[in-house]
Amino acid sequence: MQKLIVIVGPTAVGKTALSIALAQAIGGEIVSGDSMQVYQQLDIGTAKATPTEQAAVPHHMLDLVAPTESYSVAQFVEQARREINAITQRGHVPILVGGTGFYVQALLGDRPLAMIDEEPDPAFEAKWDAEVGQNGEGKLREALQAVDPISAARILPGQIRRLKRALLVSLQSGQPFSSLQPEPERLYDAKLIGLNTDRTVLYDRINQRVDDMVKTGLLEETELVAQLPDTATAKKAIGYKELFPYLDGQVDLNTATEALKQASRRYAKRQLTWFNNQMPDIEWHDLVQNPDEIDAVITETQSFVSG
Repeated sequence: MQKLIVIVGPTAVGKTALSIALAQAIGGEIVSGDSMQVYQQLDIGTAKATPTEQAAVPHHMLDLVAPTESYSVAQFVEQARREINAITQRGHVPILVGGTGFYVQALLGDRPLAMIDEEPDPAFEAKWDAEVGQNGEGKLREALQAVDPISAARILPGQIRRLKRALLVSLQSGQPFSSLQPEPERLYDAKLIGLNTDRTVLYDRINQRVDDMVKTGLLEETELVAQLPDTATAKKAIGYKELFPYLDGQVDLNTATEALKQASRRYAKRQLTWFNNQMPDIEWHDLVQNPDEIDAVITETQSFVSG
């Protein structure tokens, strides 16, 4: 079975630094497992590897589509698997790095996708987009709970697109969306490395990252995102939408920045909940407070690759 190194964890915990160190040590190439880094021009808000970092080792699955385009998890899985195969054929080691748990699970085969083409329903989309925009996701989740409690329990808070799709497919097919999904099957011999640190330390790092992003051009990126159609996925991304009120003159920059920090901290908490609940075979490390552990991680990974 094809070997794959996977590095997961919340935002701002050091995944990029570890991925580069590992890639240089084992002859690896990096595959982004982040749902927003596929978008061109959105570099700072999505925390892409910098040009210098990308020059250190080959990176894949970045800058694939314009911000106006949609890009589904099914497209991601298909293209990422092609990249992983090509990396392996070159004699290198693929290293998947991601914070989007569902994308990582789908790629691994742990959460196979239901290949169902639901009929487009603009009225359905408009209804639920308006409801979520005005009152949050509560009623949407309740509607899904009524027809597919399994999907309602699986889908994490904030995953509006998945909630809508599961509800629409359930209603159109007359069967719970969850019952239409294939059985899970791990498709790779994967070593799962998780990064985390003390909650207070992590939140301090997130706050500092937001400050650094604002200083290095996040507002300019946000202005670009603000001009996108309301249907654009990028417009809903954490990292941009929290700054829209500042651009509109509704709040000052400090208030908007604090809102972004809070949203980022909540997102990190959701990420950790996902990985802990959905991927129990992750090997967790705290390289923030124990940086010397990186040598052991590299040695263990080298043994895995050669074994």
